[in-house]
Amino acid sequence: MYKNDQVTRRYSEGFKLKILAELSTGKYSKRQLCLIYGLRASTINGWIKKYDRKELMNTRIMVENQDEISRIKALQKEIEQLKKLLLKKDLELLVNDSYLEVMAEELGYKNVAELKKKLGTKP
Repeated sequence: MYKNDQVTRRYSEGFKLKILAELSTGKYSKRQLCLIYGLRASTINGWIKKYDRKELMNTRIMVENQDEISRIKALQKEIEQLKKLLLKKDLELLVNDSYLEVMAEELGYKNVAELKKKLGTKP
């Protein structure tokens, strides 16, 4: 299919306003209107912008009450505490591994695994 073979569709102002009216009444969703009239969602979005009907655009409305807000803050605080604890544990593990490497070297072992084997711990 060549670019020149495509059909250019022009819609009348009345048709555009009819679609927007149906959308604003809530009778049909944008998706349903696309299927009924064979339109693309981007076409309807263009009409919404053209006629300054931004209330018809898909928007996300978040309604939160005070309990939800306090719960979110508590969870965020807990996440921060857990991150700090994880960092502390990682540092402790690094220090312990470094200590074992130094001890193995000072005691004349080839590596840490050999020292752990001698001490009876798992390598």
